[in-house]
Amino acid sequence: MKLTSWGQNSIVNMITGYMKVIIGADHRGYNLKEQIKSEIVLESDSVEWVDVGAHSIDQRDDYTDFAEAAAQTMEKESIDFAVLICGSGIGISIAANKFDGIRCGLGINVAQVAAGREDDDINVLAIAADFTAPEESLAMVHAFLTTVFSEEARYRRRLEEIEIIEEQKEDE
Repeated sequence: MKLTSWGQNSIVNMITGYMKVIIGADHRGYNLKEQIKSEIVLESDSVEWVDVGAHSIDQRDDYTDFAEAAAQTMEKESIDFAVLICGSGIGISIAANKFDGIRCGLGINVAQVAAGREDDDINVLAIAADFTAPEESLAMVHAFLTTVFSEEARYRRRLEEIEIIEEQKEDE
């Protein structure tokens, strides 16, 4: 799956102050997902969450399903950003990064998430529900949604190199 519309909606978001953001979690991240949806408030109070599940706690669900649902929804609805949550944050970030155009970073703290947006233009934030306090999670989501990619030449070059790797993978 090749996602071709990254960033097109970001300009509209900056102008209108409105953005759609995908959110998804497995059973271990479900409670944190619901808390983020209910508590995150940006300056403009204009985030619409597109929830790709889980919609209840089911010990049998798998984070891979929610990473795939997020990637497919990002492509289908031209949504630029997603927040994904599982117990360690690692599994869901690995799964999300299997999809072309996804640049998922595992959030460790606010400064690191802001650097990931500014330098690496991450478009998906993974959070470890079992290892991150709810307050820190909320602060990381806020940093993720309000930090803008710097557009510096060296960072653009690196993103272009990643796109080349993705294209080479498709040609195999």
